Amino acid sequence: MATPPMLPPDNEPAWERERHLRTIGQISYALHAIVAVGAVLPAFQPSVLLLVAAFILDLVKRDDALGSWQESHFRWRIRSVLWAAGLYLLTAPLWLLFVAPGWIAWGLVSIWFLYRVVRGWLSLNERRAMPD
Repeated sequence: MATPPMLPPDNEPAWERERHLRTIGQISYALHAIVAVGAVLPAFQPSVLLLVAAFILDLVKRDDALGSWQESHFRWRIRSVLWAAGLYLLTAPLWLLFVAPGWIAWGLVSIWFLYRVVRGWLSLNERRAMPD
């Protein structure tokens, strides 16, 4: 059974709630973009921490978006992070065996992840929900 959407407090107008959620979305998509680009640059290791930070941010704030068009963006970002993290972990051994296959594999995962980020970010800016 789904939980009912959280309504904004009486002193918070709906437009303020939407603006707050869009700001959270902008921050999260920006962190995701840094991770996707940083994954192909071996010297850029903070990307893993940014991925975790974006994931935690989305998990903590997703209930605030229940019942709104932005709820789909939280689902989209959470699923994107889970899939990307799984694919990065799955292909990590390639870096130990051979550098080139690891770089290629992470590059492909990063391109897919960057596509998801750009598609979601554009939809957020156009105030459109993401598909399920």
